[in-house]
Amino acid sequence: VFAESELLAHVGSDSVCGQVDLYSPYGQGHATVSSWQVGPADLHQGQGKEQEFLHPSSLTYHPKTVQHFLTNKYDSLKGKKDKRAMPQGAGGEVERRAEPGLRPAATSSNCMQKRDQALRVPSSYYYPLFIEKEYNAHAEIHLSESTYGIFAYQEMRSIHAQFFYKHSRFRHSKLSDSVTHIVAENNSYLEVLDWLKGQAVGDSSRFELLDISWFTACMEAGRPVDSEMKYRLMEQCQSPSLNTPALEMPACIATKVSQYSCQRKTTLNNYNKKFTDAFEVMAENYEFKENEIFCLEFLRAASLLKSLPFSVTRMKDIQGLPCVGDQVRDIIEEIIEEGESSRVKEVLNDERYKAFKQFTSVFGVGVKTSEKWYRMGLRTVEEVKADKTLKLSKMQKAGFLYYEDLVSCVSKAEADAVSLIVKNTVCTFLPDALVTITGGFRRGKNIGHDIDFLITNPGPREDDELLHKVIDLWKKQGLLLYCDIIESTFVKEQLPSRKVDAMDNFQKCFAILKLYQPRVDNSTCNTSKKLEMAEVKDWKAIRVDLVITPFEQYAYALLGWTGSRQFGRDLRRYASHERKMILDNHALYDRRKRIFLKAGSEEEIFAHLGLDYVEPWERNA
Repeated sequence: VFAESELLAHVGSDSVCGQVDLYSPYGQGHATVSSWQVGPADLHQGQGKEQEFLHPSSLTYHPKTVQHFLTNKYDSLKGKKDKRAMPQGAGGEVERRAEPGLRPAATSSNCMQKRDQALRVPSSYYYPLFIEKEYNAHAEIHLSESTYGIFAYQEMRSIHAQFFYKHSRFRHSKLSDSVTHIVAENNSYLEVLDWLKGQAVGDSSRFELLDISWFTACMEAGRPVDSEMKYRLMEQCQSPSLNTPALEMPACIATKVSQYSCQRKTTLNNYNKKFTDAFEVMAENYEFKENEIFCLEFLRAASLLKSLPFSVTRMKDIQGLPCVGDQVRDIIEEIIEEGESSRVKEVLNDERYKAFKQFTSVFGVGVKTSEKWYRMGLRTVEEVKADKTLKLSKMQKAGFLYYEDLVSCVSKAEADAVSLIVKNTVCTFLPDALVTITGGFRRGKNIGHDIDFLITNPGPREDDELLHKVIDLWKKQGLLLYCDIIESTFVKEQLPSRKVDAMDNFQKCFAILKLYQPRVDNSTCNTSKKLEMAEVKDWKAIRVDLVITPFEQYAYALLGWTGSRQFGRDLRRYASHERKMILDNHALYDRRKRIFLKAGSEEEIFAHLGLDYVEPWERNA
């Protein structure tokens, strides 16, 4: 149905409803359609504008020249134009005999040759209708007899269409009574309902409102599949109470679970860890392959199952839940039946996955660098260390130097100790400063891999050099092992970023601090033992991120830096799709009212979005 450049459609039945043969440079296919909707605004308004017709005795078609043909009205075929009025209503046929067929330009491409064969269809009645305006409105075209159309897709949604037809009839645009399914991509349930109201549809309950994933499933199956709950667009409602008995939950929960994690409460009590661990392995593997779509599919599924207040023990438990696609469903089913997933096991044993897993564990190493090292034949961290030809960044050098410490978990006690160091240092220069630990530790986790701090000043006094002063003091104290300061690039008038994973523009520092471990009493040890203990390292390298934020943006920064990452993604997606707002770590912008919404707390941000407040420890999505 969709092609990047052009499409030839052959309606073989006597009416528009029925089987359609589709041809494009990328192959052939079939579809069933109920109507074609194309056209400029003047047709939408019902104006009987005279159209241009052409009697093509021999038409040469090539994708590179379609734009020339359309915009220049086939200047190459001068003298063969024939102006006629558009047939109105069920008017009589336009009868003008043409020489048989369409002859496309020769090409060596196999797929183009297939298209050429499709184009060579004998016919004796062809008249093209030229439409040379943008798709700013719709006119419904009812095709009859054998009809051939070529679509040329242009940039900026400016679409030109050319139809060859024997008999056409135009009617005022409206939603056909035969429509049963409506498919939306990146549109919410409420947005589709608003659109239906604009179509003057009385009873919208007769339609199946479906996500684009339903259409994809149909294409994969080669037939229309059932409109299961997972494909349906639904009005979002609140997550079920966690007080409901677990045995009663599966039957009543499915229709109430939101697709957005910001409308669910996800604590650290994960009843489905065997499934979510498997999904996270699959997501990580797709992340290493830079396949964002499948990565997000598994992350959303993991997030959903983490929020369930019961253990999934049978396939019926997930019936009707959102975010559960066929890949996810297959893995759940296999784990239920076999206790493990063969696909996940295959990934865990995959050489590329294992190498990327090791490489990305190094501070400063991402997917791009991992890909480079893997292509060089490197497979382990030890091999990278041994290769003296590699040019490492300053961050990567620090990552390898303190590798053992940085890959080990940071405990809550260690986080509290670092928090005390950070607060004491910051308050040395700015006594009124507010220093808040964020990330997983704010969400109630007992372990992590780094510690994030948000620093702001609620008082009138500000210090633009605060971060530099803190770093300089740590250098003098011998606590600083590494630091990378990124200056603020925030522009006050700039709208929030539309990207759900956008990095903010605050001044920040990625550092590695030396945390001294508590000394043990060695007074009872002999001399040799004391010397041996003296040589043992008495400190641990800990990753610390410091973020400086203006006080008026503190609530938004706190919400963003608290996470989880999936919770933040869904919060921004919800703001955009359901509330017509743009949210990032700096601000919330209402696109309808065209104003920035101020907030002094996270509670106020949730209120702006029309959401119930979710506590930090309930955001472990």
